[in-house]
Amino acid sequence: MAALRCSSSLLRVILKVKRSSHNASCWFIASRNLYSTHYDPNEETFEKILIANRGEIACRVIKTCKRMGIKTVAIHSDADSGAVHVKMADEAVCVGPAPTSKSYLNMDAIMEAIKETGAQAVHPGYGFLSENKEFARRLATEGVTFIGPDTHAIQAMGDKIESKLLAKKAKVNTIPGFDGVVKDTDEAVRIAREIGYPIMIKASAGGGGKGMRIAWDDEETREGFKFSSQEAASSFGDDRLLIEKFIDNPRHIEIQILADKQGNALWLNERECSIQRRNQKVVEEAPSTFLDTETRRAMGEQAVALAQAVQYCSAGTVEFLVDSRRNFYFLEMNTRLQVEHPVTECITGLDLVQEMIRVAKGYPLRHKQADIPIKGWAIECRVYAEDPYKSFGLPSIGRLSQYEEPLHIPGVRVDSGIEEGSEISIYYDPMISKLVTYGCDRAEALKRMEEALDNYVIRGVTHNIPLVREVIIHPRFVKGEISTKFLPEVYPDGFKGHKLTNFERLELLATTSALYVSAQLRSQRFLDPARVPFAKADQKNWELSVQLDEGIHSAVVTRSGSTYSVELDGKMLNVTSEWNLASALLSVTVNDTQRTIQCLSRDAAGNMTIQFLGTAYKLAVMTKLAADLSKFMPVKAEEDTSSILRSPMPGTVVAVSVKPGEEVAEGQEICVIEAMKMQNSLTAAKTAKVKAVHCKPGVTVGEGDLLVELE
Repeated sequence: MAALRCSSSLLRVILKVKRSSHNASCWFIASRNLYSTHYDPNEETFEKILIANRGEIACRVIKTCKRMGIKTVAIHSDADSGAVHVKMADEAVCVGPAPTSKSYLNMDAIMEAIKETGAQAVHPGYGFLSENKEFARRLATEGVTFIGPDTHAIQAMGDKIESKLLAKKAKVNTIPGFDGVVKDTDEAVRIAREIGYPIMIKASAGGGGKGMRIAWDDEETREGFKFSSQEAASSFGDDRLLIEKFIDNPRHIEIQILADKQGNALWLNERECSIQRRNQKVVEEAPSTFLDTETRRAMGEQAVALAQAVQYCSAGTVEFLVDSRRNFYFLEMNTRLQVEHPVTECITGLDLVQEMIRVAKGYPLRHKQADIPIKGWAIECRVYAEDPYKSFGLPSIGRLSQYEEPLHIPGVRVDSGIEEGSEISIYYDPMISKLVTYGCDRAEALKRMEEALDNYVIRGVTHNIPLVREVIIHPRFVKGEISTKFLPEVYPDGFKGHKLTNFERLELLATTSALYVSAQLRSQRFLDPARVPFAKADQKNWELSVQLDEGIHSAVVTRSGSTYSVELDGKMLNVTSEWNLASALLSVTVNDTQRTIQCLSRDAAGNMTIQFLGTAYKLAVMTKLAADLSKFMPVKAEEDTSSILRSPMPGTVVAVSVKPGEEVAEGQEICVIEAMKMQNSLTAAKTAKVKAVHCKPGVTVGEGDLLVELE
């Protein structure tokens, strides 16, 4: 190992590790950031920057500003007054109430905050006003630097119709489609027929999967046009749509570019972003397993050519669809920092936020194309407050009652903007964090991600860790055989959680049995046993009944110190642990296999919820006597859900399509719920007459709220 030189102010060690089995060297960075940029304290920069954003990206920008010696100003809504980014910044200004239209999109209030604090520059993060040319124009008029491209580039690349025409002119490969604005549903159907199904309907000013629908026939085109225009208007204030050919079963691979005001531009390799749900990315990695050197260079050069065609300056991303033969087509350009930028920072060693600030200050790029490496492998999982068992992730809200990030694991980076006690509300994106792992190769990065997900403690909200953990261990993903249709292909009937093998099932049953006995013994301990003469002497054997799903298993548990021997289904398993039941994480060894589990809940009746291999399992443990008596208990009848419609998520009712007394057909739309600016159509489960409607447009509903009753 040879140590690399780095500024002492960083207080971190960067080591260059070489492995005989890995031709390229990789960075092992002993820090939470996983990049190795040098910060020059003598380089003139901005004195104060306002971050026009919230959450994890605001915190991310503040961290780099602090390292560069720049003071920061946070803006926040009433709902975010106690948020982490507000606490991290040197100053904070409230810009309005909770709805984004009245706060984070409120240009007048933000401009006033800039004047009030004397901020010299604004970093917009991603989303909100990051690609709003009017905001950039107003900043320029006031002499405030926008840390991003100029209004011309934002206009050209932010409009998908104009950007496609410019891409063609710059000789960038483009997808066949209609190069104009689609006026109405009839024109949409006509254009779709001319292009040929399937087609993609997209918001012209869109991004992040909002305002986007795939249509396979005329009916889906009409429906998709309606919902896409509504989502586009809600998210971007612009309901213009375009239509293009849908490339079936593609990969989504993007190129990170960086350009300065002197005309220099670099491509910083690619990011594989094919694991998506509802056109929104879930798992990203860099580099891609699919690209060869020639394709990577061709994509990078076309991305740079497009950037130079619009005189782009700052960090940006050019997204491509790539087919099975490595043919690639321009999708769009995002004129901002991407959510998934950390994986690029990991493999290049660059701090993209710092590079954006330097470019905005007028400095030329410090690197040449030949200087940009691919060192190691990085994987990012977006951790959302979502229920992965509902359409691969419908939003969940609540307060984080317990929260611990797995930063004790080497090679782990967590970009978050929350802490224990934070509220996940209906007003904003449900992202909890971006969990990033880095390794010398892909196998090491994947192994660290698996360990990090098992050690991530999130209580109080439903989260998508079960889904992303299953994705990263799936044989197809491990082999790199993925596309944007990965989730619906692998889980055609929806995500159901981890499917236990026979031995994994025995591991879970044995661990739960040992945990139950350990909890029973713990409850019998007294500080002064002499005062409790009726306390039982230590018991050595326990006969238990353990229920998992529909299966009931008999277990005999024997204790020897911190090890419990559990006999299950004729097999003996030894379970060893420190049995610290106060800890959120419990490291157990079952025979010779180490597992990290989480006991999410347990009660005196023996009901437990155990997070094992990422998935939460409900188990019931009883003594043999209690199990025999429980057979005489009546069983609660399940609710007939075919006659009622409940909200599958918290959100706002946008439209109600039925009235009491009307007949509805199976699959017919009943109402539309908007959550996190995504519109979801709810349909009838059967053909019936509407008995009662319990909601109306504009009202806020919670998960499980009754919306409509059918006869």
